[in-house]
Amino acid sequence: MDDHNQVDKHNFLYYRYQYLGQFTPENLLFNANLQEFSQRVSYICNLYTGGKLSFEESYEEIEALWQQLTQSFKALKIEKDTTNDC
Repeated sequence: MDDHNQVDKHNFLYYRYQYLGQFTPENLLFNANLQEFSQRVSYICNLYTGGKLSFEESYEEIEALWQQLTQSFKALKIEKDTTNDC
């Protein structure tokens, strides 16, 4: 197989969207954490849908990820943006 036709599995599975918000190192790091949270929740939902995880296991995993994301937000001391109500 030609090298430039080969799919980079890491970029395919863990694609990162470009950060478009107001740049600060804290905002950039939180954005990366948020994208990772989103990807992991998606995987958990797919495992639940496929019957590989129970409802309880799925809920507990997502709850733990949410707690990690919340701790990240607090640790980075990011101020809430009230101008973007989306």
